[in-house]
Amino acid sequence: VQLQACGGGLVQAGGSLRLSCAASGRTFSRYSMGWFRQAPGKEREFVAAISWSGGSTYYADSVKGRFTISRDNAKNTEYLQMSGLKPEDTAVYYCAAEIGGSNYLIYQRTYDYWGQGTQVTVSS
Repeated sequence: VQLQACGGGLVQAGGSLRLSCAASGRTFSRYSMGWFRQAPGKEREFVAAISWSGGSTYYADSVKGRFTISRDNAKNTEYLQMSGLKPEDTAVYYCAAEIGGSNYLIYQRTYDYWGQGTQVTVSS
């Protein structure tokens, strides 16, 4: 499985961005997907996740109500719609895929494949 994240960029505080993560493979609909981020000098942290069915979504408290994760299985793509961006959202954002049906989607160790990351910079 190969993951390609894109959509990052520079945006002013309060603005919006939509990240995309395109996955290879024919069984995307069986992958649970997640987004993580890593700010300079900090550990990589969980942002959001969506189950393989799309029926369950999970969010870090810091982004709840501002970010929305979704998926389009016909396009083998997951999305992270980010609104109300804050300077503290500045980070490299990584998408990840989990193929084993785990329920522990907030943990990095759960994931089997990772994308290369896309930079999001929010100016104040």
